[in-house]
Order: sequence, then C-alpha cells, then structure tokens
Amino acid sequence: MSDTPPRRSRALLVILVLSLVAACTWAYLAYTDGAEPPPAINDVPQAEAQQQSTLVDQESLRVMQTRATLSSALARGGPAAAQARVPHISSSANGQTLVLPQRRDPYRIADLERLGLEEFQKQSDGSFVLGINVFLGPGAKLVLQNAQGPLVIRMRSEPGAFVSIVGFDASIRMNGSAQNPVRITSWNPHTRTADTQVSDGRAYLRAIGGELRMSHTRVEYLGFWSGPTGGLALTGTDRPADTAERVPVRAGVAATPAPRTPGRAGSGEKAGDREDPEQKTLLPNGLLVPSRGGDDEVEITDSSGGSKIAYQMPQANLVTGEISDTAIVGNAYGVFISASDQTRIDNVTISDSLIHGVLLHRFARNASIENTTVTGSRGDGFVLSRGTQNVTITGSTAERNAGNGFTMSGLPLAQGPSASGESLRSFGGDSLLSSAARDNGRYGVEVQGGIRPVVQTTEVVGGEMGIVVSKDATGAQVSGNRVRGQSSQGIVLRDGVVSARVSGNIVREVPTAIYVRNSRVTVTANTVQSASLHAISVLGAAGGSEITGNTLGGAGRSALDTARATGSLTVARNNTGGWQDTAGFWTMVRRIAKPMNLIWFGVILLIAVAAIRALNGDGPRAGRRIVDPYEKQAVLEERPARELRTAAVAAAGKGD
Repeated sequence: MSDTPPRRSRALLVILVLSLVAACTWAYLAYTDGAEPPPAINDVPQAEAQQQSTLVDQESLRVMQTRATLSSALARGGPAAAQARVPHISSSANGQTLVLPQRRDPYRIADLERLGLEEFQKQSDGSFVLGINVFLGPGAKLVLQNAQGPLVIRMRSEPGAFVSIVGFDASIRMNGSAQNPVRITSWNPHTRTADTQVSDGRAYLRAIGGELRMSHTRVEYLGFWSGPTGGLALTGTDRPADTAERVPVRAGVAATPAPRTPGRAGSGEKAGDREDPEQKTLLPNGLLVPSRGGDDEVEITDSSGGSKIAYQMPQANLVTGEISDTAIVGNAYGVFISASDQTRIDNVTISDSLIHGVLLHRFARNASIENTTVTGSRGDGFVLSRGTQNVTITGSTAERNAGNGFTMSGLPLAQGPSASGESLRSFGGDSLLSSAARDNGRYGVEVQGGIRPVVQTTEVVGGEMGIVVSKDATGAQVSGNRVRGQSSQGIVLRDGVVSARVSGNIVREVPTAIYVRNSRVTVTANTVQSASLHAISVLGAAGGSEITGNTLGGAGRSALDTARATGSLTVARNNTGGWQDTAGFWTMVRRIAKPMNLIWFGVILLIAVAAIRALNGDGPRAGRRIVDPYEKQAVLEERPARELRTAAVAAAGKGD
C-alpha cells in the first residue's frame, strides 16, 4: 500500500510527457502542412532496366563507329575515300548500317529503294518496310515525301533487332501535306503490328546536329529508355561549338580547302534544300576551318609538290528544327531536344508517351512551343529541364499526365565542385503563356529555381497543387492565371523564392488558395473564391513579403493565416468581407498550440502538479504545510508602531 502514491506519481508524469510529445508533433505537422516527396515517374524491373541501358550503349557505339569509319576513310584518301563518298553498307558488331554520305542532291524514297535493296521494299499496301539502319553523314540530306499519295514507312522493330534513322550534322526532312501525309512507325513483322514492347529496344529517329524538319507527319511507337533513343530526338553534336580538331602543319605545308560542288535546285528539289556556299576561316596554324558547323574536309598540300593528305575537321553544331502539324503517339519520349537553337514546335499533338511528352534538355535555347497538346504521358507533359534558356510555351495544353502538366527548371547544373566543372549559374528566361494544365497527377505547373520565370494567363485545373514555384527561384512572375479544383493548394511559393510577384490571379475551390513558406514575395490584387481552409497562408521566414489589395472569399479557419510567419510582413488593404470564419474550439486550440507555447504550458503544468501533490499528501514531502518563509520576521518599519501599541495597552491596564 505504501507504494501506491509513488506509482501514481510516476503514472501522472508519464501521461504528462506523452501529452507534450503528442502536442509538439501536432504543432509541427500543422507548421509543415505534412508535405510529402513526389512519387517516382515509373518503376522498371532491374533486369529490364539493365537490358535497355546496355542497348543504348550499343547504339551509341554503333553510331560512333560508323561516324569514325566514314571520317577515317575520307582522311586516308585514295580508293578508301572514293568508296566512302558513295552510299555503302557499313558493318559492325551491333548490326549493319546504310551510310549515305554528302552529295549534291538529297536522298529520296527512290534512292532508298535502290540502295537498300531487300531491306527497303514496297509492300502490297503501298507502305515500305525499312530493315536496315540508315546513317546520314555530314552535309547529307534525306527528304521523305510522296507526291502521289500518303507515305508510310514501317521501321523493323522485333525482339533482338531494331533499326534507326540517324543524321550526323545532316538534314532530315519529312515533307508531308494535308492530302499526302507521312507516317513513320515501328513494325514487328511477326505480329504485323507496331512494336509496343520496349524492354528489348525499339526503332527510333535522331538528328545529331544539323536539322530535322517535319510537317504533316504521324510518328507512332518509337524509342526506348534514353532521350537520344527515345523516339524522336534532336540533339547537338558532342563537341563544344567553338572547337575543332586542329592538325599540326609542317613547315612548307599550306592549307587549302577541298574542292566542293555547290548545291543547286535539282529535279524535284525545293529551294529550301539547297546547300549554302561554304565559308572557311584561316587559323594561325595554317588550317582553314569551316565557319559553320559540320565536318568539312581540309586538304594539306606539301609546297614541294608532294601528295595530298586529307583531314576531317570535326566542328560541333547545335541542332535546329521544326515540327508542325504532326501527331506523335506512344513514343518513349514524345519529343526529346537538347543542345539546340531556335527549334520550333507548332500544332503538334503528343499522346501516351512512356516517360515525358516534350522534354527540352541541357542547352536547348531560344525554342518556341505553340499550340501543342500532350495527354496521357506516364511522366510530365512538358519539361524544360536544367540548362534550358529562353524557351517560350504558348497556347499549349497538358492534360491527364501522370506527373506535372508543365515543369520548368532553371537550376544550375552543379551546386559545387564537379568533375566536369559545370557552371554554378542559374538559367532563366523561360515562359509559360496562355496555356492550360488539366487533371494532371501531381502539379499543374512546377517552377524549380531559375531567373525571372514567367507563368501568365494560364488555366490550371485539378491536381494536388496548381502552380508551384520553389528552390530559390528569383524574380518569378505568376500573374493573370485561373487556378481551381486542387486537392491541397492553389498557388505555392516555397523554399527560398525571392522577389516573386503573384498578382491578378483568380483562385477558387481549393483548401488553401495561396501558400507562402520561407520565401519573400509580393502577393497583390488576387481574387480568392470558395477556399475551405485559408485564403492566404504565410509561414516560416517571410520577412519583406507584402500581402496587399487581395479580395478573399470562402469559409474556413482564417482568411489570412500569418501567425506562423516570422519576420516583418506588410499586410494591408485586403478585403475579407466575403470570408466566413468557421474555426471551432479545436481550431482555436491548434492556433494557440505553437511549440514555444506548449513548452511553457508544460513547465507551468509540472509546477502545478508538484504543488497539488504536496497539498494532497502525495510524495516524499507529504504532510508538510506550505508556509510563508518570512512570517516570523517583522518588518523593521513596523516595530516602533507595534511597541507604542503595546505600551498603550499596558498603561490602560494600570489605570483600571
């Protein structure tokens, strides 16, 4: 029986500690809003991933070997160069390739029939089946069109074998029309259907440098695993654009350009197919280097009349191109673009991509995407990844994609020292204008870092969040957008965003309309309708932010939730007349239950419990009365008065 009070005391302390822990956890979750990391794009079994990755490496090796073999033959001169200057078949451990070197006239369907023999045969339905890889050397041109009806090319793609069309600093053009479109698709001859299995590789198109132009074309079920092999890829050449392979020159040796045959408009050739006159620049070492991109031959002639030695002068080239009036279905990447300049995509529909719909990768710059729709991608609809700059998306739609509708990243390529010495600077100038993101699986629009990104006059419907700006973005402008129906928040600015301006937006039918965390922003002249939690919520380090001139309507805990913010905020002239505060008892408790308040509450509660235990006879000091420690000490100022009263009483007694 004597152990009961200590046990009761320990039980009370345990309950008190558990209550404090639960309350602190509750307050922390309220502060962070329970944010979770985004889900992965897709999950690929390890064995399948390894197989596809190996196939990508093999394809890269085959293209490099084909390119090196062509360059080497031209460099050696003599019979080898003569043979390399005409179309021929190159063999490697990874398959055979039909090599089309530069010539005056472009290669056409009739040339492929003649050169490919049984590997490019016309079928009974009028279509063609391509059964061999095609490689266009520097300066070569391939024009795919049919003046007498639609053109259908089926690229062989079956287990263990697939083909590709690759241009290296060449020109690939698919000139369809509304009456006579071009269709390019993968083809499994055994099932006589398009190839929908990517684990064993799949046919693809790629332009490495040079250009790719496509109009009135339908591209179906191409590509696998990587961006360059992703289906329809425009990639720059591997070398930096301002370098070239310089060959030492012996004394008495002069550099002269190799003879060239100027391009002309031949039979059936459009003016746009002509080759521009060549220009070269004389370097200090005596070599003439082409002033434009491409691999141009320079002949070094011995002044004593010796034999000529041919050298190839690789000079890298940013890819360029235009894709218009085209439908792309079922590719791994709908369109993949990197190291490009002034590429244009217009009036294109992309559906059911296995990864992303449109991906602009590193060093894609000055691109324009207009009137383009991406639906049903397993990843994001549109992605402007790190390294893109001055890309504008206008009048485009991302709908029902598993990830974001639009992703815009201006993050630097490195955060610190790196093996490749990448720049630490952020990228910028990307804009999303007058577009729409509807019912995407994650966010409507996500902006990660960057300088002066713009999201303007865009409609965002559904998704977890509407427009999210994060990761130290500087000078972001989010204005004139219509955002509604998100499950969590409408417009979000978080994690180091500075100098952002959110103005003139209409946000409705969301729990929290505008959410700011650890950022310095200006939120002005926005309209919130039918919010159900907060109209505007600001928390964390938000010093210098301004919340002014907004019209806030809805019914929830609070119109302006700024109690969790730190730093000096300007909150003025906001119209909250349309807001109904529905905060109940527990909501009020939650507002008060901040971490520091809970800590002080716990301290006071401990003191109170200790005092109650003492009064109730519980604990080791039970039975002791709480007394004033100074009650037996008289105040010095009161002693004279007390002595006088005592003397007066004594005198009165004697008189009696």
